[in-house]
Amino acid sequence: MSSHSSDQSSENHSGVLKSNFICVLSILLFAMGFPAAEYLLDDWDVVSVITARNVFSFILIFLIWISIEGVQKVKSAQWLKGTLIGAAGFGIGAFLILYLQSLTSPVIAALAVATMPVFAVSIEMLLDGRKMTVWFFCGVILVLCGGYIASGASLNQSNIGFAILIGFLGVALFAWGSRATVKSLPGMTNLGQVSVTSLGMALLSIVLYFICTVFMDLTNSVSSITLKHLGLILIYAWLGLGISQILWIKAVSQLGIGIASFHLNAVPFYVMLMLFLLGDQWVWHQAIGALVVITGVIIAQQKSAKHKVKFFELP
Repeated sequence: MSSHSSDQSSENHSGVLKSNFICVLSILLFAMGFPAAEYLLDDWDVVSVITARNVFSFILIFLIWISIEGVQKVKSAQWLKGTLIGAAGFGIGAFLILYLQSLTSPVIAALAVATMPVFAVSIEMLLDGRKMTVWFFCGVILVLCGGYIASGASLNQSNIGFAILIGFLGVALFAWGSRATVKSLPGMTNLGQVSVTSLGMALLSIVLYFICTVFMDLTNSVSSITLKHLGLILIYAWLGLGISQILWIKAVSQLGIGIASFHLNAVPFYVMLMLFLLGDQWVWHQAIGALVVITGVIIAQQKSAKHKVKFFELP
């Protein structure tokens, strides 16, 4: 009996480690999109970049899905509900975060994203009946502090105001969308869930592009599309969003949106690491912030690992 309990505990622990590794890999790929986007924005406007990213990402995810699970799974999918979740959660959420960045700065946007655990945990407590524990609370505090340190952001600016509230709404919608993708599309695999929600994100971006181009004149005509542009958009769309989103939803389904969201606070460090490998300087505050985030993630899961992961397993 003792041997059986020990084996089960070891298996649970291994499962938690595997799920966290999937989440880390997802965030690493997500971070790869930032340098690619930076180069694209030198020649393209923001709306064009996001639209191209979302459309190319959906095409890749859809092709992977239909090749693995077949046409019947695609036909029987919950397309309408998934499209609405993707449009509201990921589409509008990402747009609002980007709008915050346009009104303030990238570091303020990163600081807003660093509040993801607050919204994610609140959603789990309200909708899933999660209970706050001392270990989990300490983990949340460390993750928030680490995200703040890593972003290098400062609240001593006069143009935050209403803009940061818009960013918070975007982060909350993204957290809701991640949970809804897993919880509100039963009977579908994670790959299918990502596919139908990605369609919603792509369709919304196309609509926004049309509105911004025809009625608001906020987009610039793309004069030339070179192989460099194509390569960058594929890195941004296929790695930074497509494959990353598949792994992200997989991690959320196993860890819950609360724990999975913790890993997002290490994004500034991952971006800095990639830029460092490309020749930029090493930024110590981002490395220290990432270390604090990792510590918070470990601490938040300690109690769950000792008690068969009851708090973090999705019902």
